[in-house]
Amino acid sequence: MAGLDHTTFDARPEDDIGAERRARWGLVLFFLYLALYGGFMGLSAFAPATMRSTPFGGVTLAVSYGFGLIVAALASALLYAWLCATPGTPPADE
Repeated sequence: MAGLDHTTFDARPEDDIGAERRARWGLVLFFLYLALYGGFMGLSAFAPATMRSTPFGGVTLAVSYGFGLIVAALASALLYAWLCATPGTPPADE
């Protein structure tokens, strides 16, 4: 068909190194978050009385832990973006 580019893409070695680094950081942060979430689910399933406790000014531990999970997810996303940013190179979509 006219207008299709049939050239092959040659991956540069530094792209492979960057991809490995990003994948490694992604997995580390994923497993850290998984541990936090597993703690939440474990407390919910096996210690519901603990989750009903109000250690912080009348707010239950379940609500506090839930908001903490949201903050942890946002923080890990920002940390991932910061760790994987390589100064001097354009973003991947350019």
